[in-house]
Amino acid sequence: MDPSAAARATTEVRSIPRDEAGPVFREPWEAHAFAMALTLHERGVFSWPEWAATLADEIKRAQAAGDPDTGATYYRHWLNTLERLVAQKGVTSFEALHRYRDAWDHAADRTPHGKPIELRPEDFA
Repeated sequence: MDPSAAARATTEVRSIPRDEAGPVFREPWEAHAFAMALTLHERGVFSWPEWAATLADEIKRAQAAGDPDTGATYYRHWLNTLERLVAQKGVTSFEALHRYRDAWDHAADRTPHGKPIELRPEDFA
């Protein structure tokens, strides 16, 4: 991950969990979601103000649905924002996102613990 891009993101999106070294993540998937958002921003898919507004809306919706807002779900909101924006911008569709999510779930279910998860055509059936 480009440290300067991460620094710009933490400046523009104040809610990003961080310490003095930069963004902090509880699990690897959170860092992956963060990196995907950085890449899509750098490619011009969305602006940081647009991202921040959409993220704030996602958090507000989650709180209205009962999210306790302890910080533990921050990157779940981040991922929902990412999915929402790429679908709204026509990068992909919600249907494709759901199809791949289901395929990954299927692939994870059949993969022994500790082994890499690989998608196969049958995961999409």
